[in-house]
Amino acid sequence: MTIDALKDRLPDHAKDLRINLGIIAGATALTPQQAWGTAVVAAVTARSPEVLAAVLADAAPHLPPEAQTAAKGAAAIMGMNNVYYRFVHVMGDAAEYGAMPARLRMQIIGRPGVEHLDFELWCLAASAITGCAQCVQSHEQAVRGKGGTREMVHEAVRIAAVVHGVALALATPA
Repeated sequence: MTIDALKDRLPDHAKDLRINLGIIAGATALTPQQAWGTAVVAAVTARSPEVLAAVLADAAPHLPPEAQTAAKGAAAIMGMNNVYYRFVHVMGDAAEYGAMPARLRMQIIGRPGVEHLDFELWCLAASAITGCAQCVQSHEQAVRGKGGTREMVHEAVRIAAVVHGVALALATPA
């Protein structure tokens, strides 16, 4: 399966996504590895094996195996962190919960196997999909602190949004 095959499978009510899928390969603010890694993270976070398979097929020339692993790792760690930190953030008693140690292992964040900027972009994309405001803000600041630009952040979130939309459209009964 490829992204072109996904485009052919998109229902008419999602035809805008066919055009929007081009932003992955056409990314200008991101390197190809950053763009394709973002798409992998989004497909994993959207829980779509079909979309993930298509993204991985098209990403292969741009995303070496260690970057694929790091992108999947970013989605996994954010799957855990986004739930935990969203809970801490929404509680009216957030100061008390926030003061408690998370006691969640997050070693991949320190040694992701790719440049930290790329990994932070991918964590940001996953957090944007799951809607964890605290994580989005934290990873946006980390991206900016590592030399990333607003344009990079914007493009990563756009890619995540499109890939997530495709996953939803394909999962929706006709």
